[in-house]
Amino acid sequence: MLGTGTMGAPIARNFAKAGFEVRVWNRTRAAAEAIAGVTVADTPAEAVRGTAFMLTMLPDGRVVAEVAGDALDGAGENAIWIQSSTVGIAATERLAQLAARRGVAFVDAPVLGTKEPAEQGELTVLASGPEEALTRCEPVFEAIGQKTVRLGSAGDGTRMKLVLNSWLVSLVEGLSETLALARGVGLEPALFLETIAGGPLDLPYAQLKGKLMLAEEFPASFKLRLAAKDARLVVEAAQRAGLDLPLAETIADRLERGVELGYGDEDMAATYRTSAPPVGS
Repeated sequence: MLGTGTMGAPIARNFAKAGFEVRVWNRTRAAAEAIAGVTVADTPAEAVRGTAFMLTMLPDGRVVAEVAGDALDGAGENAIWIQSSTVGIAATERLAQLAARRGVAFVDAPVLGTKEPAEQGELTVLASGPEEALTRCEPVFEAIGQKTVRLGSAGDGTRMKLVLNSWLVSLVEGLSETLALARGVGLEPALFLETIAGGPLDLPYAQLKGKLMLAEEFPASFKLRLAAKDARLVVEAAQRAGLDLPLAETIADRLERGVELGYGDEDMAATYRTSAPPVGS
């Protein structure tokens, strides 16, 4: 297991709880040492040496390539690389090529879910790659997820993650501006959530993130800076496909603005702060 951040740490814990022998590596060693039931490796190659599976959960494609390049020195010929970081289409293609050059099976398997589902082992795994490799990975996916969706050849998992992220960031940014508008026109924003509750316009995710926005407290379940990175990957995918998606570009710009304002390590719901002045101002 390479990467023990917000998502990687609970994933590693669930592997250990499921009975897997788990070796982990993280650039900040203290984060890895805080995980019960695992062995902390000094290097990526040491973490991977002799293992059946190598799972990467790292911030972006550049970091994944750097760490995996070292780690694959320790991978055996029967090892499977499960790449679960959200890195975009172009980076996924480069990582698949890296795996092929090293003779390692490559499974593109980003996950849907944030910190809490990861802790509870209730992620959705968007699995793509060779059928034989996906079958071998089933016990791994079952240890961390409530559902696995097989999506075809390697890269299709990433494509689906981008599609889902497009919807997700649109929802959160739209909700933040809706609540800001309610305040701006003199309404209590909580009335919006109360009005849609239980009806066809309601969404559990809107209620969850809306409560953070109303409280203006944003403990990070999924950091804004990572949401901004993912939103930009959506824009890149649209451009690659020759699509004109101005909303996607606006949302990416807006989330990046929140990072510039200093909210990057807070939950993505903190994008609300870019639209609504602080309470009492």
